[in-house]
Amino acid sequence: MPRFAHISDVHLGGWKQQPLQDLNSQSFRKTIDTCINQKLDFILIAGDLFDSAYPSIEILKETFSEFKKLKEAKIPCFIIAGSHDYSVSGKTFLDVLERAGFCKNVANVEEKEKEIVLNPTIHKGVAIYGYPGKKSGLEIPDLRKIKLNDSPGMFKIFMLHTTIDQAKGALPIDAIETNLLPFADYYALGHLHIDFQYENFVYPGPIFPNNFQELEDLQHGSFYIVDTKAENSLQKIELKIKEVVPLDIKVKNALIATEQIISELDKKEIEDKIILLRVSGELEDGKNSDIKFSQIEEFAKRKNAYFLLKNTHELKTKEVELEIDIKDMENIEEEAIKIYSEQNPSDFNKLIYQLINSLSIEKQEGEKTESFTNRVLDEAKKILKF
Repeated sequence: MPRFAHISDVHLGGWKQQPLQDLNSQSFRKTIDTCINQKLDFILIAGDLFDSAYPSIEILKETFSEFKKLKEAKIPCFIIAGSHDYSVSGKTFLDVLERAGFCKNVANVEEKEKEIVLNPTIHKGVAIYGYPGKKSGLEIPDLRKIKLNDSPGMFKIFMLHTTIDQAKGALPIDAIETNLLPFADYYALGHLHIDFQYENFVYPGPIFPNNFQELEDLQHGSFYIVDTKAENSLQKIELKIKEVVPLDIKVKNALIATEQIISELDKKEIEDKIILLRVSGELEDGKNSDIKFSQIEEFAKRKNAYFLLKNTHELKTKEVELEIDIKDMENIEEEAIKIYSEQNPSDFNKLIYQLINSLSIEKQEGEKTESFTNRVLDEAKKILKF
């Protein structure tokens, strides 16, 4: 009976902040080293190895280095694409890894008129099936038509990158009904960044948290080693790289908020730790830009913090009501700009329409948020002649 690792949602290249991207890579290296030291039979990666269908060269070099270690240790790796490393064209960098002999994509699909048949990848008496995740949950209608090409007498593993009904909670999203899926001895799931088990359906959580909220909730990554011979078959491996220090501060006066935040930071032991600074509240005095985050970050550096990550989504300024009488409701945008321009005459007003149009640029498939943001900013700079 097999003993294997179940990994998902690695998201290599996902963090735009280099120190956090480095931790993501360290977590992946620790995962691979653990699998080699444990002398596992094989590894499953249930989608989103990369954060994008088009990862950077640096990320690819690091990834190839780790897979080379696995190959030298003679530990096979079986993989499916997730919603991030999936491409509508069907081409992903997982194909490059497979051609290099580092892994095997187990999504072997035959589409028929009313059903989709999956063929197994056989490895030492284990039948591994897989179906890729797609953007916006588009794999779910397909999963309702899935059939497995039988493999009698073998231990069956079904790899999926999707949301199951038993795990979605109150999320207003579509989910595959677990009772509609064909039988497998183990369902290796990915996509939801949670540590969750329902019968033999398992989400192992991400290798490293992928955003501020996940760092707050999870603090570190994890994966599972599955020993099918053991009574308790699931062994959770926690990937503790750096400690996380959450700091939630409510402010009312932006003019004194910098000193307030630094004072609270000074009370914490933050050396070599990730600081999660959440600043919230409704400002009665000053504005967001009056909070000198550069000074706060410099203070954290002097105390040898590993990294300070801030979140100001819940920091608001008091709303100022504008008394504008809109007469033409069918063209409310043009009417509002016209009234504003009359009340606030400026040469800048001539550029408002162009700037609004520049915001209608669409994000391209596989384009990272940072690249898309830079493209929008570049277009705005051309209009403003910066």
